[in-house]
Amino acid sequence: MSSALTDLFPFPIVQAPMAGGVSVPHLAQAVSEAGGLGFLAAGYKTADGMYQEIKQLRGLTTKPFGVNLFMPQPEYADKAAVDVYAHQLAGEAAWYDTELGDPDSGRDDGYEAKLAVLLDNPVPVVSFHFGVPSSDVLESLRRAGTFTLVTATTPDEALAVERAGAGAVIAQGVEAGGHQGTHRDNPETDGTGIGLLSLIAQIREAVGLPIVAAGGIMRGSQIAAALAAGASAAQLGTAFLATPESGANALHKQALTNPLFARTELTRAFSGRPARGLVNRFLREHGPYAPAAYPEVHHLTSPLRKKAASSGDPQGLALWAGQGHRMARELPAGQLVEVLAAELDAARTALSVNGGQR
Repeated sequence: MSSALTDLFPFPIVQAPMAGGVSVPHLAQAVSEAGGLGFLAAGYKTADGMYQEIKQLRGLTTKPFGVNLFMPQPEYADKAAVDVYAHQLAGEAAWYDTELGDPDSGRDDGYEAKLAVLLDNPVPVVSFHFGVPSSDVLESLRRAGTFTLVTATTPDEALAVERAGAGAVIAQGVEAGGHQGTHRDNPETDGTGIGLLSLIAQIREAVGLPIVAAGGIMRGSQIAAALAAGASAAQLGTAFLATPESGANALHKQALTNPLFARTELTRAFSGRPARGLVNRFLREHGPYAPAAYPEVHHLTSPLRKKAASSGDPQGLALWAGQGHRMARELPAGQLVEVLAAELDAARTALSVNGGQR
């Protein structure tokens, strides 16, 4: 990876930006202070809400950090399909004694306003999810001194990232928790994602950009494997979700290692876009019928998720998690960075010793 990014943090460990209140300033602070790269998530936030979090984080640390933006989505949702799904969810609304959300609450999450804030008050790193920003946007951020990263889930998407002029590509394997960062939401490709190590290799052959590996990474030895495959750093989300600094709901944190939630699946049940979460009642009952309609389904289910949280019911929550969730450790975020770095060092040493004996 170019020194423009690696010079920002000592360890090749990036804390994934987890939207919905998980990636709070104190989490990003702890990670950055420990030698990783902490991230704030601007998805679902207003431009002012994002600015206030940046201001708060700058008051907590002078270390570099990043901010993540969701790309605006095209209007192609099938309104009839959303209406059918709303009818199906009527029983959930009755169960939780609440109303369904308005699916037409809006697609514009203030993307342009957020860009304006980030250009007026530059941060060290900005990443993008759900698509590729224009070359003009990436160039403007570069001129402002910001390093840019864009998520890709296929080699073709990585090519688009490179052509647009991003500084690096985040290779997101199918093992990753939360939303898949596919550039085009195509139901025909659901469940056909590429495993992380294979994706790193394919992207490495397709583009010359530095690669940040993301997807199911929970241990330093896995970071070592990703680096050996051609990545320059690793991005971890679920590993940091369980930390005390994380803003995740306590029910969500507990579910990561609860035997009741033994596996994960990709689902559209909660948001209308493919996302990996722990299999619970809501996912099982509604996942097969949820339409490809983001953010309409996200708005529709929002009151249900909030009521499930306030009722202490993990069966109605979007329990986003990667495939390695059972390996979650309830360590302070800074300590977790140190442990991961030590595990990475040990794995590299073992690889060097074993390689030298051949």
